[in-house]
Amino acid sequence: MAHFAELDSNNVVLRVVIIANKDTADADGVEKEYIGAAFCESVLGGTWKQTSYNGNIRKNYAGIGYTYRADIDAFVPPQPYASWVLDENAQWQAPIPYPTDGKRYEWDESTQSWVEVQGV
Repeated sequence: MAHFAELDSNNVVLRVVIIANKDTADADGVEKEYIGAAFCESVLGGTWKQTSYNGNIRKNYAGIGYTYRADIDAFVPPQPYASWVLDENAQWQAPIPYPTDGKRYEWDESTQSWVEVQGV
């Protein structure tokens, strides 16, 4: 099975569908993204990019609300906080690494720090 994400005019993912591998294959049985995208467009309309659960295609599995970034050929999740930056794996990273002491923390954007969650 192959997974394809429909993009709006701003490259934001609207939905993800699963199609049969045969609908992505050429006459020799070789799977090609452009064939799968054309199949999705012919059946459902819209603009489509392939995605994969294991991140082998476009770094992240596309989710509704993710953005396809052509400059890095990746699906990028929504930015959780203004201070977070995108790393080379298309993942958002806090300015300060998450503590490794085994406790649970939440990011506090106003103080730019991790705050321990009490009562968990």
